[in-house]
Amino acid sequence: MYAVIGAGPMGLACARNLQKLGIPFTGFELHSDVGGLWDIDNPHSTMYDSAHLISSKRMTEFAEFPMDDDVAQYPNHRELKRYFREFTDHFGLRQQYEFNTRVIDLTPSRDGWLLTSETNGEQQTRFFEGVMIANGTLHTPNKPSLPGTFTGELMHSADYRDPDVFRDKRVLVVGCGNSGADIAVDAVHRARSVDMSLRRGYYFLPKFLKGRPIDTLGGKLRLPRPIKQRVDAALIRLVMGRPSDFGLPDPDYRMYESHPVINSLVLHHLGHGDIQARRGLKSVDQKTVHFTDGQSGDYDLMLMATGYLLDYPFISREHLNWPDNEDAPQLYLNMLHPEYNNLFLMGMIEATGLGWEGRNQQARLAALFIREQQRGSAAASELRVRKKHHATERLDGGYRYIKLARMAYYVNKDAYLDALRDHIRVLERDAGPAPAGEHAS
Repeated sequence: MYAVIGAGPMGLACARNLQKLGIPFTGFELHSDVGGLWDIDNPHSTMYDSAHLISSKRMTEFAEFPMDDDVAQYPNHRELKRYFREFTDHFGLRQQYEFNTRVIDLTPSRDGWLLTSETNGEQQTRFFEGVMIANGTLHTPNKPSLPGTFTGELMHSADYRDPDVFRDKRVLVVGCGNSGADIAVDAVHRARSVDMSLRRGYYFLPKFLKGRPIDTLGGKLRLPRPIKQRVDAALIRLVMGRPSDFGLPDPDYRMYESHPVINSLVLHHLGHGDIQARRGLKSVDQKTVHFTDGQSGDYDLMLMATGYLLDYPFISREHLNWPDNEDAPQLYLNMLHPEYNNLFLMGMIEATGLGWEGRNQQARLAALFIREQQRGSAAASELRVRKKHHATERLDGGYRYIKLARMAYYVNKDAYLDALRDHIRVLERDAGPAPAGEHAS
C-alpha cells in the first residue's frame, strides 16, 4: 500500500497513475475536497478572486480528460475547481482519499514509511510500503525581512483575495512575478495610487498573439537553444516593446533563463500612468519607502509579491536529500531520491509549458518504477543505479537559469519530457506479464 499526500493536480495525477497500474494507495488531503490551491474556498489556498491560468487550457489539461470546449482559453479558478472535481469523480478517485486530514510526520521504518496523520484531533500512525509527496510548492510564502520598519498595512500575495483591500490607499507592490502583475492590475481599479518595486528585469509576454494563446504558437520545429532565445526575444520586443519603454528595468539575462511574466495589462497600465515603476527597496521608515535610485514614496499598504518557499513540514530534510545550503532537494528528475526507492517528491518542478500533462508523465514514470520494482525487472534496477549517481543532474537544456530560490527546481520542458519518455519506454519495454489484479481503469 502506497500513500499519496495531497489532492491538488499533482496528487490527483499520482492517484490516477497508481490506479491504472493496480497499485493500492490511500490519499491524504488537508482540505475537505480536491483541487488544492485552485479551490479558493480551501483555507490553505493562496488563490485570489481574479486568478486565471497563465498557460492555455489545451497546453495545461490532462490529455485523457480534456476541458470542455466552452471553457475559456485561460480558465479562472472556479472553472478549474470544477474541472478537478469532475476528473476525480470520473475516475473514481474520491473514495481513495481521507479528507480533512493533516499528515504530521513521515519517518522511514524497515522497508517502508511510518505516516502519522491527524483527523478531527485524532492521530493515527500507519505503515506504508512507499509514499508519493504531492502537497504543492505554492503554499508557504517567502517573506523577506524589510530594510527597516513599515507602519502601514503589510501583506503577502498569499493573503490577497479581493481588490477592495486597496480602496483609496497608496499601494506599493514589491515584486513582479505573475501574481504580482495580476494584483497590481487589480489594485489600479481601487487604489489611490499604485507603485511597483522591481529589483531586476522581466520578460513580459502577451496571453494572445494573432488571436491565439501564445503558448500554442510554434513548437513544430525545435530551434537550437541560442537561436530560439534570440528569435523569441526579438519577436517579443517587436510586439511588446522593451520593459524600459515602460520605466521598468530590462532583463540582464537571456530569454527563458527565468520564468516570464504572462501579462500585457501591467504594461498597459504602466504606459497609461496608472502604475508607477520603482526600483528595489533601500530602506523603510514608517510609511516612507526609499528606493535604490534615490527616489522615495509614501504608502498605506505594501504587498509583498515575493513568491513561495518549498516546505515539507512533516518530513526531515535529511530524508529528502536536501542540504542546508541548497534551495531545493537534490533528486534525480526532481523526484527520485538517490537512496530511497520508495519515496517520490512529486510536482517539485517548474518549466514553461510543462502543464499538468507533463506532471502526469512524471507520475506515470513513478508508478511504473514502483510496479517494476515489485516485479524485480532489470529496467527498475537500472533506474535505481541511475538515480543514485545522478541526483544533482539538472535537465536545463543548456539554459543558464538565474540564481533564485524558485529557479532551483526549474527545468527545460523539452529536455525533461524527453528524459521522462526515455525512462518510461525502457520500463514499459522491460515489463513482463501483468500481475493478477492489475488494470487500466
